[in-house]
Amino acid sequence: MTQPKADLLQGTLDMLILKALSLGPLHGYGIIQRIRQLSDELLEVEQGSLYPAVYRTRAARLPSVPSGE
Repeated sequence: MTQPKADLLQGTLDMLILKALSLGPLHGYGIIQRIRQLSDELLEVEQGSLYPAVYRTRAARLPSVPSGE
C-alpha cells in the first residue's frame, strides 16, 4: 500500500514543477521559490526532493523542463 501513496506524492511534485515552469524557465532555486509563491507559502520543497523530481520529469521527456544545457 505504500507504493501508490509514494507515486501520488511524486506525481504531485512533478505537476507542481511543471506548473512553476509553465510561467517561464527557472533553475532549481527559482522553482522552489515559485512553488512557495503558488501555494501561498504553504509548501516548502527541499532540494533533496526537487532535483530527483526534475530529473524524473526530464526523463519522461516533458517539454517544459529545461535540461540546463
